[in-house]
This record gives sequence, structure tokens and C-alpha cells, in this order.
Amino acid sequence: MIDHQKREAIYLLHNEGMAIRKIARSLNVDRKTVRKIIEQKGQMPDSKRCDKKEPGDQLLIDLYNDCEGYSQRIYEKLEEENGIQIGYSTLTRKIRELELGKPKNERCEQVEDEVGAEMQHDTTTYKVKLGDKTVELVASLIYLRYSKMRYLKFYRSFNRFKMKCFIHEALTFWGYCAPICIIDNTNLARLRGTGKKAVITAEMEQFSKHYGFEFVCHEKGHANRKAGNERSFFTVETNFFPGRKFQNLEDLNDQGVIWATEKFSNRPVSKSRLIPARAFEYEQNFLIKLATYITPPYVELLRTIDQYGYISVGGNYYWVPGVKRFEVKILQFSDHIKIYHQREMLIEYKLASEWVKNKNFIHPIDQNRSVIPIIVRNLLRQKKKNCEIKQGKSMIT
Repeated sequence: MIDHQKREAIYLLHNEGMAIRKIARSLNVDRKTVRKIIEQKGQMPDSKRCDKKEPGDQLLIDLYNDCEGYSQRIYEKLEEENGIQIGYSTLTRKIRELELGKPKNERCEQVEDEVGAEMQHDTTTYKVKLGDKTVELVASLIYLRYSKMRYLKFYRSFNRFKMKCFIHEALTFWGYCAPICIIDNTNLARLRGTGKKAVITAEMEQFSKHYGFEFVCHEKGHANRKAGNERSFFTVETNFFPGRKFQNLEDLNDQGVIWATEKFSNRPVSKSRLIPARAFEYEQNFLIKLATYITPPYVELLRTIDQYGYISVGGNYYWVPGVKRFEVKILQFSDHIKIYHQREMLIEYKLASEWVKNKNFIHPIDQNRSVIPIIVRNLLRQKKKNCEIKQGKSMIT
């Protein structure tokens, strides 16, 4: 656009008799533009932009909800159903200005420490040197918010079953639990939704009822809701790992439990100088006391004994007493398995380490419990059955 001063200059030069061609060449302006400015006598034109029909804010909000946030569909419905033609970039700009589909930038709720009110669970990954190898492990940590008591364990991998086993191990170690367990929006326990709208899976909801607590997801973007866990993981990295050597995963977990439940729980917390073990003694009066015995989490497996008398669990092979091949039911717990046939437990094994694969095991958990009587009993049953068959044949003849 030609500014006001340049317009006046063109008009003055024209009044002084300068040709339009010369004015255009000297001021680097098109001759048609020079003629138009002369017709306007060097004044700025009073042209106004015609009003355009634009969608109202409420209309955009309704269309956004109706079209599930898809801008292209909103653009089409504005033109087809409302007769409003608007640039696509203008439409997306208006959607951004209305902050549609964007989480509201609100302050997070601050929750004070309340005795016996809640516990928190979270996981993170570390690279740990076990023996001569550096491996990536998952650290699982549960934390009583008021007393600052912690329970720590490491896993090669982590899934829903291991989450249940870990929580069972920690809560039975304490003998108490809080009514609420704060977790992040993990799919291990959450079915859908986030924060207050999160729906916990039926399996995990049923699991928590055995202990008397419930899972609650923190709001999305409110990771500080589990700041105690985050601080605990930082302490693991700066206080537990340095200066310690671990031969294997079992050794790491043994040292981790001692560090979390004995050493760390008996030293003062930096700011409040609170000693977790003493605070836990006071907090027990406000926590939920667990039942005398709670069945540990387990997974049911069905296997058929192979021709050598073994069944496969976790990439290893465990021998089953007897002389025949039949289907057995296996109850797999966190650290051992029980093998059943027709409601009778045949044998029990300690599970091999996750690092051990393709190995045969023939010794049960209880070395004093001999499997010979079981074999003899099965042989006697078979011998008795054979005798009955022979007697039946002799009677027929």
C-alpha cells in the first residue's frame, strides 16, 4: 500500500506539470497507480472491508463437541449446514483461542500429609551392574506418605501379576496398609480414563479389596502428587547404588530390602528430622490391619507332562512324580510353583531365576520331603489295577 506522504508527493508533482510516466519512473510506482492517486487527489481512500459472517464462540464449541474435535469436519459442517465460509487457518486459530481440546492451565491441588491416609506406588528403570554385566532393571517402590516407610524391589520386567506380588509382599511385611494407594495413569491397574475419571480394572479392584484399600490415579500432569516416590527413587540412585556391589538379582533385592526397611527407615528425614520407623509405630493405629493370612497372588497354568516326565514353566522344566503322562494344574506364585492333579498336590518347586533358561529341575522345595512314597504309591495302584484286569480275564476264560 502507498503511504500518505508518497501520495501527496505524486499529486504535487502532477500539479507542477510533471508527466505521469516520469513520476512513475522516478518514484518507482506503476503508472496506473499514479493515475489512480491523482484521481483521488493524493488522499487515502476511505475503503472499508465488508463485514463477513463468522461463527460465534458457542457455535464452534457445539460443533467441536459434535465432531469430536476434528477440525476438517467442523470446517465442512460450517459451510454445509450453517452457510458460513471461513478460511481453514482462521478456523483453527479460533479453536486455539477458545482453548478447545487443550487441558486447562489450572493449579494442582495440594494435599497435606495426613496420618494413615494414603500410600503411593510407582516404578522406574535403572541400569545396574550385576556381577560383570550392566543390565536394565525395573525398580518398584511403595511408600507410606505419613511415616515415610518404604519397600523396594527390582525386577527384570514388570507386569500386572508382578505388581500384585510386590504389593502383597510389601503389605504383608508391614502388616498394615493405607485405605488409598496413589498410582500414576498406568495400564497395569487402569482400564480407561485418567485422574478422577480413571476406571480401575476389575482384576486389580478385586485384588485390592483383599487388603482393604483402593487404587486412585493422580490427575494427568500432576506427577508431584507422588513426590515421595520420586524423591525415594532419587535417594536410591544417590544413596543405595553408590559403593555397593551386587552379584545377581537376588543379591540386589536382598540388599535393597535391608536398605529400605532397616537402614533408611531408622535415619532422620532431612527437613522434618522424622524417623520413619518411629512414625510408623504411631501410624499403625490409623492404618488398616491386615488379616492373619491372605492368599498370595498366583496364576493358574495347565500343562501336559511330556514323555520324560517334565512340565514347562517360564522356559524351564520341572519333573512331576509318577509313571504316566497326564494333564496337571500349576499354581505359579511369585517365587515358587505348586503342581496339582485331581485336587492333589503332587510336588512344589522353587522358581528358577529369570536369567536361567532351558534347565531341568527334579528336586522339590522341601528336601526332607521324599518323592519316593508318591512313586511307590502310584506303582502299587498300577500293579493293583493290572491284577484286577488279569483276574477279570481268568474269570472269563
